[in-house]
Amino acid sequence: MGISASMVKELREKTGAGMMDCKKALNETNGDLEAAVDFLRKKGLSAAAKKSGRVAAEGIVVAAGEGASGVVLELNAETDFVAKNDGFLALANGLAQVALEQAPAGVEAIKPLDFPGTGRTVEEELTHNIATIGENMNLRRFERFAADNGVVSSYVHAGGKIGVLVELTGSSDGKVAELGRQLAMHIAAAAPAYLNRDAVPADVVEKEKDIMREKAKASGKPDNIIEKIIVGQINKFFGEICLLEQAYVIDPDQKVGKVVEALGKELGAELVLARYARYQLGEGIEVAEDNFAEEVAKLTQ
Repeated sequence: MGISASMVKELREKTGAGMMDCKKALNETNGDLEAAVDFLRKKGLSAAAKKSGRVAAEGIVVAAGEGASGVVLELNAETDFVAKNDGFLALANGLAQVALEQAPAGVEAIKPLDFPGTGRTVEEELTHNIATIGENMNLRRFERFAADNGVVSSYVHAGGKIGVLVELTGSSDGKVAELGRQLAMHIAAAAPAYLNRDAVPADVVEKEKDIMREKAKASGKPDNIIEKIIVGQINKFFGEICLLEQAYVIDPDQKVGKVVEALGKELGAELVLARYARYQLGEGIEVAEDNFAEEVAKLTQ
């Protein structure tokens, strides 16, 4: 019998498997939906290797833990459809808990660790899910903070599109935790590139000055005026890219650094915004443009 696009779609929704796998399963079972479900389940781990070369740029960013430690983690899949799958979300949260509780040094170090409740390692659990769900998956990165006399706060924005981790040291007062979450929300929105101006590489600063200098020359400004203009413009540049010098989104009249300093004075503590991590889903991953309508048409020919 002919396999329609609606049949492929129904099987995909029922199993979370990839479209090509669904088409093949329906062909092998003469369009019997339940038999096709069993066919996909029986494929098991043999399906995982075929999917490992596909680009996985969708997925989710999750965060785990609060108080003195926390983790932000990015797990990728091939499609947004699978990224919304409950099993995929459970996998991401489980990986974040492993990273939080066992503190591995990085992605390679987490792979041999036990994934809770499965009897499998993290690497084996990823492979199992690739085969079961039917798409390539990749644990791309994670970062774990643990504060000594401080707090770690997190925030996840837009259903897992952006995740932020912030570490404040000097006090573990509840007000510090509250500020930490507000700062995490600020970072999600303002996307600072660096913590402070000392963290900005010298070549980045010089490149920006060169651009400013050329623009000023093109406008006919004399050299002695140009250098004064650059001083003001480079300070503005730092105010845009450095977290501590950004205007605080909750109170734009205040700089982030001054807000942290003010709370420290209130608490009688030397409060420091020590570090942050901001993950945006899929950033830096190159993805080929696909025509979904054409793909479905090819599957049903």
